[in-house]
Amino acid sequence: MSRNIVLGVTGGIAAYKAAALASLLVKNGYTVQAVMTKGGESMLGPATLAAITGRTVPDSEFNPDYVARIPHIELARFADVVAVAPATANFLAKAACGIADDLLTSLLLPTAAPLLLAPAMNPHMWNHPTVQHNVEILRRRGVYMVGPATGRTACGEEGAGRMSEPEQIMEAIEDILTPKDLTGLKLVVSAGPTHEYIDPVRYITNPSSGRMGIAIARAARRRGARVHLVMGPVGLPAPWGVSCSEVVTVEEMQAAVNEAGEDAAAIIMAAAVGDFKVETVRRHKSKKIGGPEIISFIPTTDILAELGRNKNNRVLVGFAAETQDLLNNAAAKVAKKNLDFIVANDISLPGSGFAGDTNQVSILDASGQVERLEMMSKYRLAGHILDRVAALIRQKSAS
Repeated sequence: MSRNIVLGVTGGIAAYKAAALASLLVKNGYTVQAVMTKGGESMLGPATLAAITGRTVPDSEFNPDYVARIPHIELARFADVVAVAPATANFLAKAACGIADDLLTSLLLPTAAPLLLAPAMNPHMWNHPTVQHNVEILRRRGVYMVGPATGRTACGEEGAGRMSEPEQIMEAIEDILTPKDLTGLKLVVSAGPTHEYIDPVRYITNPSSGRMGIAIARAARRRGARVHLVMGPVGLPAPWGVSCSEVVTVEEMQAAVNEAGEDAAAIIMAAAVGDFKVETVRRHKSKKIGGPEIISFIPTTDILAELGRNKNNRVLVGFAAETQDLLNNAAAKVAKKNLDFIVANDISLPGSGFAGDTNQVSILDASGQVERLEMMSKYRLAGHILDRVAALIRQKSAS
């Protein structure tokens, strides 16, 4: 799939952020063609964007040095998404009225690509009835908006008007380009470790970072799902647009998953749930004086097994982090816990353990089929997992 972005830059003070956005897009595999208004050029030199994107920035519809014979038509055909950041009040007015008096506004009329605008202006300008009327016209036409954010603007005033950060704009672009095969479905995803306290200052846990579960939640939301993330203590924010329950213990995670999962089409248990807890939690901090104490452990509730016993028509996915006999251990869990499939990885392999951004896994399903995947990013792996989930949901709905 092509990933061509026309990045429009208009004459707002936030134009400097367009350079960071272009760089971020290029680093993530997009081909970026910058198009600037005269006002945009006065705020950010075209040479900067040309250097970042590796593509000449045309300066008019009639630039003889630009390779396209009819620049606004060629750019309209080139784009998979047209993103304008910043989008000033003047640009919003022109876009709403169909005025085409420069290259950027001209290419909006013939393009079939989705249009994403990142407004940026003084808060009073943003709230002006005329601007809001123009925004409403554009929204009704199916134009996507990201922001504006609320905070201190360049003019020193507080309020809505700041251009969204480049990361948020790229997230919106990714959303637009992602097929929505999970629209209308609710998914519950768990992520991270659990903590089981020994005393008020000590606990047992594991090194899970939560990155795998967070990647699944993020990817599922992009595919149109309503996602609820049940997240152990990881110190990371939930992805934008995902509701979240923050928990600590196994008991808290079980309660949150059960509550959120009542109306879910699928539950994906990516969390590294602790297997044991202390039999008696000390009321006070244990001291070294007198030598080491004997601590008795008891099993925690097996959340996944409980879900399997009350599965109904939901898709249920588990994870298995192993250090030996990976496939046999994972297959046993699929059968014992009534899973649709399990994602198993050998955490002793480089790049396949906790805390990293990559993983190498095998996926085992209830029929005994095994799919071995190459080393890949956790976000890419999330896509593979969700492809299976989407297919299973369709099968269950049809049966």
